[in-house]
Amino acid sequence: MNELKNYMEDLVDIHLKKLLEEYKDICKCHKCILDIKAMALNNLKPRYGATQRGNVFIRIDESTNESNVKIISEIIKAIETVSKNPHNGDK
Repeated sequence: MNELKNYMEDLVDIHLKKLLEEYKDICKCHKCILDIKAMALNNLKPRYGATQRGNVFIRIDESTNESNVKIISEIIKAIETVSKNPHNGDK
């Protein structure tokens, strides 16, 4: 059985993991990471898929350079915003 899924979440996760390695001095607690992801996703167009075929088309479309630049740009903006008001390890 297929489920409805926003594949933009997967793409943000992939890029966020790479980008966080470049930001050594920011809070990386669970709450800050969730804030960053939420802010980025709120500014990106969702990419929902429900069938295996639809999921393949979504992944191909989102692998373009233009899409990646937009995703990375929104994540960087979110990192900069959250890092100005971090949770500092709150649980």
